[in-house]
Amino acid sequence: MSARTTVKMTVNGKPKRVSVPPMKRLLDVLRDECGLTGTKEGCGEGECGACSVLMNGAAVNACLIPAIHADGARIVTVEGLAKGPRLSALQDAFVTMGGSQCGMCTPGMLVASVALLDETKGRVPTDEEVRVGLAGTLCRCTGYQKIVDAVRAAAGAKTAPKPAPRRRAVAKRAAPRRAATKKRAAAPKRAAAKPRARVKPAAKRAAKRGRR
Repeated sequence: MSARTTVKMTVNGKPKRVSVPPMKRLLDVLRDECGLTGTKEGCGEGECGACSVLMNGAAVNACLIPAIHADGARIVTVEGLAKGPRLSALQDAFVTMGGSQCGMCTPGMLVASVALLDETKGRVPTDEEVRVGLAGTLCRCTGYQKIVDAVRAAAGAKTAPKPAPRRRAVAKRAAPRRAATKKRAAAPKRAAAKPRARVKPAAKRAAKRGRR
């Protein structure tokens, strides 16, 4: 029988005591012993960031942390971000702005974003800061911009203009061009109509002279 050790942790604000092999991964302890399956395993090598959790306030890859190293630590998983049934501002921004797609990378993205927003508390991080802060978490579903926008929106940033207003603005700019085009297209017709209007009176006068 393999040796086991008792690991005491605070997980999402609650004390946890588990007896596990000392080298069992924190990822597996959270999923198996704690029943917190929100933390996902992607690559299992610390490259994709899907298993990211907060350990004493810092984002770490749970797949690389032996259980024994988590003894006495404060762990926060994606389940610990919401306050009861109410989503956090960050989670809500991910939902409403399309930052969450298949859900595989989302827990790690959210956890890493929390760590970033803690570092930049009191101001809105720039796009570049968000991209650097999330560099260790990979996503295959979005173009990342929606994720960046969601993180900045959660920090209080105004979101970029919506597509609809931009289309209306384009339509307004295009309207004078269309009007000018119609005017130019109508101009030859009016020019052609004037000679015909002048010819008719002349023909009438000539006919009158001929009758005289």
